[in-house]
Amino acid sequence: MALRIYNTLTRRKEDFVPTKPGKVGMYVCGVTVYDLCHVGHARSMVLFDVIFRYLSSRGFDVTYVRNFTDVDDKIIARAKLVEEDWRSLADRFIAEFYVDMDPLGVLHPTVEPKATDHISQIQSLISKLIERGHAYVTDGDVMFAVSSFQGYGRLSGKKTEDLIAGARVEVDEKKRDPLDFALWKAAKPGEPSWSSPWGPGRPGWHIECSAMSVEYLGNPFDIHGGGADLTFPHHENEIAQSEAASGGPFVRYWIHNGFVNIKSEKMSKSLGNVLNIRDILKSVHPEALRLFLLSSHYRSPLDYNDTSVREASAGLERLYAALSSLKSLLDADGTSDELPQELSGIRDRFQEAMDDDFNTPRALAILFEAARAVNRIATEAGASREAIPTSRILSSVMTDVLEPARKVLGILNVDPEAFAEQEKERKLRVLKEEGAETEAEAQTPVPSREDIEAKIAERAEARKRKDFAAADEIRNWLAERKVHLKDGPQGTTWEIKD
Repeated sequence: MALRIYNTLTRRKEDFVPTKPGKVGMYVCGVTVYDLCHVGHARSMVLFDVIFRYLSSRGFDVTYVRNFTDVDDKIIARAKLVEEDWRSLADRFIAEFYVDMDPLGVLHPTVEPKATDHISQIQSLISKLIERGHAYVTDGDVMFAVSSFQGYGRLSGKKTEDLIAGARVEVDEKKRDPLDFALWKAAKPGEPSWSSPWGPGRPGWHIECSAMSVEYLGNPFDIHGGGADLTFPHHENEIAQSEAASGGPFVRYWIHNGFVNIKSEKMSKSLGNVLNIRDILKSVHPEALRLFLLSSHYRSPLDYNDTSVREASAGLERLYAALSSLKSLLDADGTSDELPQELSGIRDRFQEAMDDDFNTPRALAILFEAARAVNRIATEAGASREAIPTSRILSSVMTDVLEPARKVLGILNVDPEAFAEQEKERKLRVLKEEGAETEAEAQTPVPSREDIEAKIAERAEARKRKDFAAADEIRNWLAERKVHLKDGPQGTTWEIKD
């Protein structure tokens, strides 16, 4: 099956045919570095990380470019507010970007250009637009003349006659037309600037992506991506200025991810509901957040709420439990050569799902089907060794599950036993932090790990002397504190259940 991608430009799924056989050029709009990253940034970064991983796994030689906007009105305003040099602030938040994204397993792209390192390329592109009659100079600013470019609005579906000045477009007396936008901004006192043929100034926002994408990927290139909020005006303006300068097509496939809402409300600073990644990761495992972000199709809106995140965490635990069971079954000397349907052709079915416009919900469903089958086999193994597939077959299943999960989805990267211990510590910490404020929690305080282990040892002694009433009392005491025990051949294990 061919890889098919929904192209925002054509509004339909298309077979993916790269410009150069075997090679893919992909540019994704990165962040403007003036603040910490939020869950909306996480969704976009994780999505394109998965696309990068998947294209690479399909054998493509991928050049992935993701930029940093490190000079911008927001950066300058924030630097003034906190009384910090603008460049120092931008560099600081670039470093913070990795603090947020690295725990989520977001791989570093092939190239991570910064706008301030590409001033000469930006100026060269602007000069070409002026020469071709698509831009004009006015009081040190350089503006792109939208009316000079035929087809403006085809990406977003907007018609120029419907765009009312002042509603969607910044009103500026320097503009010949209200739709025109800045390519170069004349310097203002106290603001960063570079010398140019039009006087000292700095780049507009849109021009940097056109200059940097073509610098590293050529013209045209294969994939341009970003959040749905960038479709207009940012990506629309990129198309206009890039194609006006080159005279040919700019990008073949446009990919946009949907918005993240918070409890069914739009996430925005004005509503005070912006969720920073590092705040989420205080109570959620990074892989659980990643699983949550991939649980809906990337083009659909995604609602962040406590229930959905808990479901993602529980789902991740089920996958790790199945992985642990699978490792145990490898040592069980099975004899059956039959494989349950859910465990057959995992990689082929996974690829079929991903080939359908990177359908991660369906790909995850295949992994969960496999997890259920593995857990069923593990349960049946206690009754009959005849039901256990041979180690050769199970080893193949292990590979078929782990390779797509790790290489493409970026999950299941931790040893199952280590993951279980991490979750115990995390849940204990969360219960202590969140529950200690309630009256009920004050009456039943969360025990420490040492307390839990001591209670389990005490219960084991009670069972040895056949004092089952005392053993049950200890089990109930722990259960009231959300600590649940599981007795097995290897002894008693425990977990926290919210």
